Amino acid sequence: MSHFFAHLSRLKLINRWSLMRNQRTENVSEHSLQVAFVAHALAIINNRKFDGSLHAERIALLAMYHDAAEVITGDMPTPIKYHNSQIAHEYKKIEKMAQQKLISMLPAELQNDFDCLIDECHYSEDERRIVKQADVLCAYLKCLEELSAGNNEFSQAKARLEKMLTALKNPAMDYFMEIFIPSFSISFDEMYHEEHAVN
Repeated sequence: MSHFFAHLSRLKLINRWSLMRNQRTENVSEHSLQVAFVAHALAIINNRKFDGSLHAERIALLAMYHDAAEVITGDMPTPIKYHNSQIAHEYKKIEKMAQQKLISMLPAELQNDFDCLIDECHYSEDERRIVKQADVLCAYLKCLEELSAGNNEFSQAKARLEKMLTALKNPAMDYFMEIFIPSFSISFDEMYHEEHAVN
């Protein structure tokens, strides 16, 4: 018997942004899916528009599993996780142990197949960069949605994430932000009317 997927199913019970008032609660499971969507898109944009040669499907899988260890560690709020270098370093060690614990739940014949998805040490530099870009972009999108709903609790988080996005920027991310981000600050009705006005 393996408890691996039963554990993963509990990612939906772990809420993100736990120190902040949320208009709508976001859990780790839905965040991971959104990061997978965005990372996959970034890889495709990189390949189609900027002569890249990334394996978009693998990057989507890495993004899907990028927070899997949080089913053991929980989601530690960013201001605490990165409060100082010692805490960040210790948290990385805890995260690594949690990843290995999760992998050990699998039957032995499957462990290598999932180890290369869950443990970041198997990521290439490009894969790591794109998953990180997608992770930060999705956090930024959450801020936009909360601010659009009138929740100013997320204004400082948005400013912090904008600095992170500036540090991570590249042409594929710039393209994604220009083409896709503006829609997150408007209502569904505005999107609907704009789409039908074009058609």
